[in-house]
Amino acid sequence: MEIQTDVMDAARAGALQMALGKQATVRGGTALPPFFHHLYFWTPQPPGQLGRDGHPKVGGLIPDMGLPRRMWAGGRLEFFAPLIAGQLAERRSLCESSSSKSGRTGPLGFVTLRHEVWQSGALRLTEWQDLVYRQDPSADTATPPAPLARLDETEHRELSFDSTMLFRYSALTFNGHRIHYDIDYARDVEGYAGLVVHGPLLAQHLMLFAEDVMGPLAQFSFRATSALMHFETASLCRRGNTLWVRAADGRQCMIAEASA
Repeated sequence: MEIQTDVMDAARAGALQMALGKQATVRGGTALPPFFHHLYFWTPQPPGQLGRDGHPKVGGLIPDMGLPRRMWAGGRLEFFAPLIAGQLAERRSLCESSSSKSGRTGPLGFVTLRHEVWQSGALRLTEWQDLVYRQDPSADTATPPAPLARLDETEHRELSFDSTMLFRYSALTFNGHRIHYDIDYARDVEGYAGLVVHGPLLAQHLMLFAEDVMGPLAQFSFRATSALMHFETASLCRRGNTLWVRAADGRQCMIAEASA
């Protein structure tokens, strides 16, 4: 188990609110919005301990599966009580499972991490992160078609991204993954059409959307289904407890379920 402590700095939370286009309302002693714990518990490493993609090298908490490309495929959260800004918190992390299999695009590695975040002696939330590791793309490997998104939402919000937003989110969450800010690496090494919008950033927008209409969340789960590029617009959609991200071309980028 890996244990880290951090103070839930209100200024950092306010900076993320501003980066998301919202007012900076978090102050010391107020509750953090859901998923804002990703601003904390950084794990900085010296340059020699980073992989080619900018992430810390695997082999510690995350086992080395011999595959170079990492994707945050989804996750699940249970919220028990809000985290309070300005106070110390503790995160307890472990690798819950890891496995390998062969998929349509070649070998795949699957890792599930579990994080518990404690504050003032109480468990505030539990999060499961589902990571997928893949081999480098090749010219003769066909890309599976992306699923089409639903069109039956009862409400939606339009959202656009740019390289500045992606850089600010990477900086605030100390995410060094080069697919989000190094366009040459994203295109030439990992085969994307542009900079990749962070999966957690899409999930963050969906969580705030759900909280706005449903009230404080008890559970939230999400699954990434297609990468969204920095030059694309998207729609955040909701029908009942189901939320999703639809790209301008109609493909589904993320699907989620929320409960209050």
